[in-house]
Amino acid sequence: MIAIDVRDLRKTYRVYRKQEGLLASIRGLFHREYSSVPAVAGVSFQIEQGEMVAFLGPNGAGKTTTLKLLAGLIYPTSGTATVLGHVPWKRELSYRRQFALVMGQKNQLWWDLPAQESFRLHREIYRIPDDQYQRRLDELTELLEVKKLISQPVRELSLGERMRMELIAALLHSPDVLFLDEPTIGLDVVSQHKVQEFLKHYQQEQRITVILTSHYMKDVQALCKRAIIINGGEIKHDGPLSDIVDRFSTFKVIELQFAEAQIPTGLEKFGQVFDQKAPRVKLRVPRKSIPETLTALLSQYDLEDVGVQDRPLEEVIAEMFTATRSDAAE
Repeated sequence: MIAIDVRDLRKTYRVYRKQEGLLASIRGLFHREYSSVPAVAGVSFQIEQGEMVAFLGPNGAGKTTTLKLLAGLIYPTSGTATVLGHVPWKRELSYRRQFALVMGQKNQLWWDLPAQESFRLHREIYRIPDDQYQRRLDELTELLEVKKLISQPVRELSLGERMRMELIAALLHSPDVLFLDEPTIGLDVVSQHKVQEFLKHYQQEQRITVILTSHYMKDVQALCKRAIIINGGEIKHDGPLSDIVDRFSTFKVIELQFAEAQIPTGLEKFGQVFDQKAPRVKLRVPRKSIPETLTALLSQYDLEDVGVQDRPLEEVIAEMFTATRSDAAE
């Protein structure tokens, strides 16, 4: 069953172009010049019910704008979308009870009040029955290991603890769809791991549909099998996460360990030498040249160990974004 169906969705902002200088500013009071900035440029995708999908892209790519459109916070310029059969920007009450949006850079909890007071407010807003509310609260606070902290003012909590409270607030009403925008931004490694483990467990248990945006590839690799990559408001990849390296990486890494303590000269003819610490060295080699390069290396040198590795996912994606920006500049 399709939970999210997006067809040629577009969002363009009309931005005022302010000119420099006093006279230009005065002139701007009477005649303003505007430019159109496309934030989302015709994206289309479908997400199955119970699927967890990574939504990746550089800053300004259109990720957050897309999530805001799907949450009904803003209206599109054109295109269509349905979430659980609802058109998000109609803001129907029945739809608002079925999704939750968590933004790592924005708080939904009252800063000076204990988190439990914000939770009670959510109970009233979503009209959660008392027995269901208490059961859900106990379950979520136990899973996220914050049961003893809900009576503390939110401002006294660490960033990691606050994010776990934000997740509780978002999940109290048992949404069927969860939009996560950078949920681990700024968190330390321990807090990131706890949030990852919770999301993985919760999604598997509840089978809710999740769209996750994150700049941390460890989040993505730990939680998602499918990735949608957006850049310049357009989708550049939609498919298995494992296909990204094969599709966009032009070379692999060969790691060599020589039998002698010294690294021989002349390795540059086999590939780009980018890391060497005797007796080990790493070469970047075009993917299609790997077999013949390995054959040549093994025939010419006395090697104790040889390894061929794919590049890290974050390197491949970063290179892809950089190349796209360069193409756009040209």
